[in-house]
Amino acid sequence: MSTIKWGIIGCGDVTEKKSGPPLYKVPNSSLVAVMRRNGEKAADYARRHNVAKWYNDADKLMDDPEINSVYIASPPGSHLGYALAALKKNLNVYLEKPITLNAAEARTIADAVKQSKGKLSVAHYRRALPMFLYVKELIDNGSIGDIRTVQIRLWQSITPELVTHVEDNWRIQAEHSGGGYFHDMSPHQLDLMLFYFGEPQYYSGASLNQGGTYKVADHATGHIVFKNKVVVNGSWSFNVAPSAAVDLCEIIGNKGTITFPFFNKPHLVKLENEAGESTKEFKHPEHISQLMIEKVVNYFNGDDTNNPCSIEDAIPLMDIMDAFGEWH
Repeated sequence: MSTIKWGIIGCGDVTEKKSGPPLYKVPNSSLVAVMRRNGEKAADYARRHNVAKWYNDADKLMDDPEINSVYIASPPGSHLGYALAALKKNLNVYLEKPITLNAAEARTIADAVKQSKGKLSVAHYRRALPMFLYVKELIDNGSIGDIRTVQIRLWQSITPELVTHVEDNWRIQAEHSGGGYFHDMSPHQLDLMLFYFGEPQYYSGASLNQGGTYKVADHATGHIVFKNKVVVNGSWSFNVAPSAAVDLCEIIGNKGTITFPFFNKPHLVKLENEAGESTKEFKHPEHISQLMIEKVVNYFNGDDTNNPCSIEDAIPLMDIMDAFGEWH
């Protein structure tokens, strides 16, 4: 069995605990080099994580002959360029969410994957977490009967507690993030809807800037009708009072309800059906992306032919985000 030898492009806060350490902790995986435009910070990251090499230039990292795979963890505005360059060099790519600024860019990457010897997986790691797999099991085994509707609410204050706050706050700069906190947070939620319910038939939505605190939208709403007739309604607001903050998903069937948070603790899944009520609590792994990265390493190695999340899986998500993120 070969070793996946990684280079990280963008070794920022998101890689400190969530996704960086698994690259050198997962079997048959090693972290060879890291890159950040600020060379001093790249060197510091390499020192603290015992990584042999660091770069302040992504092209130099991708030209390192020891590397066969890259993890692109920079802000989304740079994903397209880095992904195309890596695929042209036939490197494997693990791509952070949201994968691009919009669906058109995602389709450009999909075309490049077809022309490359490299493989690409998307970092929708909640697909591999036991909590969300348990929800899928409850849905698939008919625990609440036929699904009628799903209600998603993510309401936060102007300074969301669920968001990692960084000095440049790129998440509220459209050229870097795609359009604000909705673009940063909703991929975790909407990807699970696609994972649970399959192909969407229709979707529409809108976003607007209510508070005027920054230049991108702070409120979004939308709905999806899936081909299996499940209806999902979502509401995202990043301008409410702290006391009104909520993170909740309600899946309602004709025989019961499943409720759970996407982000907040405690990580509880509550089931109410004809048999009564039950709750199950989960503890996420220390490195929350590790289970997904294990699957990605196996896929890149050829030990598993199933891509844990392909670019084709992610394109419908970007189409939905484009629709929900359209300004009105």
